[in-house]
Amino acid sequence: MTWRRFSALLLTLLCWLSWGGPAWADWTMPLSYSNAQLKGRDFSNQELQGSEFSNANLELTNFSNSDVRGAVFSASTMTQANLHGADLTYAMIDQSDLTGADLSDAVLVETILLQSTFDNTDITGADFTDAILDGAQVKELCQRASGVNSKTGIATRESLGCR
Repeated sequence: MTWRRFSALLLTLLCWLSWGGPAWADWTMPLSYSNAQLKGRDFSNQELQGSEFSNANLELTNFSNSDVRGAVFSASTMTQANLHGADLTYAMIDQSDLTGADLSDAVLVETILLQSTFDNTDITGADFTDAILDGAQVKELCQRASGVNSKTGIATRESLGCR
């Protein structure tokens, strides 16, 4: 790309931004809650794409119907968290404790879930399409997988590849 073309593109972008810009220019920096104590907090119905919650205490936290695509929950305690209907596409929920959590009707497409714990987790209608899980996790989840995701129309058993 020539300097003249680059300058013209940059000038166009600056003009768009000064006039309010295109819809895609209305963005904010993701929030960081790493290492935070967030027990019982209400994040329901929020736009939290790309936010970071790694190594956080999210026990009893409410993320129901929130957009947390691409969020990072690595090594977090998420016991009894409410993630009903949350969009967790591309999220990282590795090494997290989801004991007693509600993942019903959640979208977990291409989510990394390695080494996470799912004891007594409600996965009714959750969509795990192309999620990264280890074999033991899939076996455990298939034992109680049921329902169809209301947003994607994919059955939980199908998304996990249950036999």
